[in-house]
Amino acid sequence: MKQLTKAEEDIMQVLWQLEKANVKQIIEQLPQPKPAYNTVSTIVRILESKGFVDYEKKGKGHIYFPLLKKQEYSNQSLNKLVDNYFQGSFKSMVSFFVKKNDINLNELESVLEEIEKQNKQ
Repeated sequence: MKQLTKAEEDIMQVLWQLEKANVKQIIEQLPQPKPAYNTVSTIVRILESKGFVDYEKKGKGHIYFPLLKKQEYSNQSLNKLVDNYFQGSFKSMVSFFVKKNDINLNELESVLEEIEKQNKQ
């Protein structure tokens, strides 16, 4: 699966939130300064060519929707991060974040509880 650029990811975040939207609606959800209509339209067409979004015709325009769930993309991106920066070891990644980001004990316990839940399923 291809990686998203920052601009593409910003638009995908909006589409994941709205589920369906035209270019104008996407722009309304983006932070200031708002990108030009043509810029967003071009990025959406790139996302379509990459297989991340599709559209349905509505009148003279298009309503875009994501083909990929946010969780699927997040999982793929996280696995790539672990592989590229932590030699495929989630333990190394968690250890890094604990050391560098001052994760508190409550957060770490919460993570461990989630892991235990997943292992029981």
